[in-house]
Amino acid sequence: MIETQAAEIRRQAPGPAVAPSRPSSMRRAFGRTLPYLALLPTLVAFLLLLGYPVLRLVETSLQHWGLRQLFSGTTTWVGLANYQRILSDPEFGTVLVRTFLFTAACVGLTIVAGTLVALLMERLNRIVQLLLSVAMVLAWATPVVTGVVVFQWLFDSKLGVVNWAISSLGIFGDWLNHSWFETGPSTFGIIVLLIVWQAVPFVALSLYAGLLGISRELHEAARVDGASERQIFWHVTLPLLRPLILMLTFLSIIWDFKVYTQVYAMRQGGPDGQTVTLSVYSYIVGISQSHYDIAAAVSMVMVLLLLIVLIPYIRTMIRSQEEA
Repeated sequence: MIETQAAEIRRQAPGPAVAPSRPSSMRRAFGRTLPYLALLPTLVAFLLLLGYPVLRLVETSLQHWGLRQLFSGTTTWVGLANYQRILSDPEFGTVLVRTFLFTAACVGLTIVAGTLVALLMERLNRIVQLLLSVAMVLAWATPVVTGVVVFQWLFDSKLGVVNWAISSLGIFGDWLNHSWFETGPSTFGIIVLLIVWQAVPFVALSLYAGLLGISRELHEAARVDGASERQIFWHVTLPLLRPLILMLTFLSIIWDFKVYTQVYAMRQGGPDGQTVTLSVYSYIVGISQSHYDIAAAVSMVMVLLLLIVLIPYIRTMIRSQEEA
């Protein structure tokens, strides 16, 4: 009797809890590799669209490749001879320095003007702000060649509006027959104005969006502490906008360093080649003179220079990701 009751109790007692089975190692491995598999199509497209042309560019820069080789398909490996040739060319050094100065002027003016316009938009009423935004978008969307034609007409020596406006002021004398394209510096100044005019809208609208993301409470707290508007900008607004300004600066460096259409369309690098930059120099050597190997070497130098300039930005991005 006692044994029967004990057996009944053991039968009715709940069994030991069964621990949930862990996912298999294959399932865990698949979960870890799934994000990388999702990025695989983008990586393949990136390698096909960018990697292959870069490899071909490197290969061409290490060969003797002219018009004859283009038709025959037979080339000769020359190693670093093309790089030695351009680095020993005095004209290349002049063009390189000119390109750096040109890029610095365009980027500096673009960032400063874009910041000022963004600060102005923050203080305008809604209607004026809308009109200014529409005007900037239209300037940004203007085709490059169209912009070149417009600026050539504005600064024309006989029919230009700029000469007429300066002469009408009566302060600087008669400018009706002044030629803005007679010297290299004045021609470069017009090209810089054209590039800045079309680049400011992107920078200004981007910075204005960044300003909208800054809490007004920070500015109010600074005013309560007795800070002036200038102090609020330098110690509150600017530090919060610094990552965005840094990104826009490096994007502007990339765009302005390799700009070609505006420079070439505005007097084809003249007068006397005083407005030739690296991109125009590469075109003249590669297309006009059929030295495709030299043009490839110049292009590779441009790529390497951009990579060197972008190293601080890449380091900043990596540091920000580690801190996050």
